[in-house]
Parts: sequence; C-alpha cells; structure tokens
Amino acid sequence: MSDLVLYDVSDHVATITLNRPERRNAQNPQLLDLLNDCWERAAADDDVKVILLRAEGPHFSAGHDTSGVKNDELSSVDDNIAETGTLGLYRWETKRFLGYSRRWREIPKPSIAAVQGACIAGGLMLVWPCDLIVAADNARFADPVVMMGVGGVEYHGHTWELGARKAKEMLFTAKPVLADEAERRGMVNRVVPVEELDQKSRELALEIAQMHPHALEMAKRVVNQTLDIQGQYAALQSCFDIHHLGHNSSYVQTGSFIMVDHNAVKASGKV
Repeated sequence: MSDLVLYDVSDHVATITLNRPERRNAQNPQLLDLLNDCWERAAADDDVKVILLRAEGPHFSAGHDTSGVKNDELSSVDDNIAETGTLGLYRWETKRFLGYSRRWREIPKPSIAAVQGACIAGGLMLVWPCDLIVAADNARFADPVVMMGVGGVEYHGHTWELGARKAKEMLFTAKPVLADEAERRGMVNRVVPVEELDQKSRELALEIAQMHPHALEMAKRVVNQTLDIQGQYAALQSCFDIHHLGHNSSYVQTGSFIMVDHNAVKASGKV
C-alpha cells in the first residue's frame, strides 16, 4: 500500500492518517482510493470498534488537488471521462466524491475526525461524514469553490452543519469558519490546543470503544436516519446535481470543467 494513507489498529481503534503533508494533504485520485480502502478495511474488521481519521503536517487537508488541472488532464484520470465528457465526470465524481463521502457516513462504526490547521473544500468532505469532530484551536474550515465557478463542494453538507445563513456566508465570501465558531454552531464537538489534538482525540476514541458495539451501531443508525427523514440524503443528491450545472457552465465558457484561480483559492484559506 502506498504511504499516502497510513493505517493502524490498536486498542480497538483504527487510525487512518492522511500522509501527504508536503502537499498539505491535497487529495489526488490515488489518495482518495486508498483512503476508501482503509475505511472499508476498518468496517470489515471485527476488532475495530471506532475509526479515527487524522492527518500529518500542519494542515488537515487543502482539498482536492487541482494544481495545474486543465480539461485534458482531468479527462486523463479516467478514460470514461475522455470518452463521455461531462457525463463521464458526473459518474467519476458520483463514485469518488459524493459516493465515498456517503459510504464513510454510513459505515456502522463510530468515527472521529481530528482536524488541525486548514480544512478546505474537499477536506470538508472527509470530516463531515464522520460522527464526531475534534478540532485544534488553530483549525479553520472553508469552501472557496464559488471562486471556481461552482456552488460548493460535491458533498454539500453546509446547511446541515452550520445552518442556512452561516452556510450562505461561508459560500458567498469564501472566508473560513474558525474552530471556536464551528463548535458554537455544532459542527465541531470539541476544541483543544493543537499540541493536544492527537492525545485528546484518541482519548475520546478509547472512551467510545468501551461501549457495546451493537449499541453504538444502533445509536449511530437512529441519528443518521433522523437526518435522512428530515431530507438530508435527498438534499445532498440534489445539491450534487446543481454542482454539476457549474461544471457544465464552466465547460461551455472555458473548455474546462472548472475555472481555477489558484492564488485566490489559496488566499481564501490562508494555506
């Protein structure tokens, strides 16, 4: 297995670590596929009771790796995109973006994300599917992709995580939500000093791992089903389709699926 993602199990806790710090843990297709493999491995292991997602380096994730992306480069990711254009992209993102995030949300074991530094755009799609989020006091959460010609990332949890008006502000301004405000809004469970992030998040995982696994699974299921009855599942799919209207509009205007202003995106998250 590539060292882009690390995997370890001890004391009934599976720790999955993003390990691309030199790229601020930006997500290329290989990293996403490996990450999903780790989630599936933890789901299938009866010894694992809790899943802990963390990241090496000063930042959790700068999001999807769009460095140098042009339409032909994106097409080369998968022959299907090259052959079928926007439909191919829709299918590709349905699997690796919306699909992976939904799959991680539905894994019946409690999951915790430990977040430090910047968590930008695609980074949100790694932490929002988790059941709990422990944030370092320097964590900041941003979705600046309106700058890229689309209305938000593919797993559009903003309204559910922050409330409607704060979600709009996050998207309209591209400014980050800081850890303390994220905790007040209910998006984050706990804020801890950055130097204590690993310790505190693991302590929480070990505490939860003492609970009965079937009871944990049922507790997670009832909360997730309540959200779905309220419309979360249908809303995420609808927002994903709207996201692809942005891709199609960009393609018509520029010949590329996204309009990338790397300097603006980086500045918005201060990565």
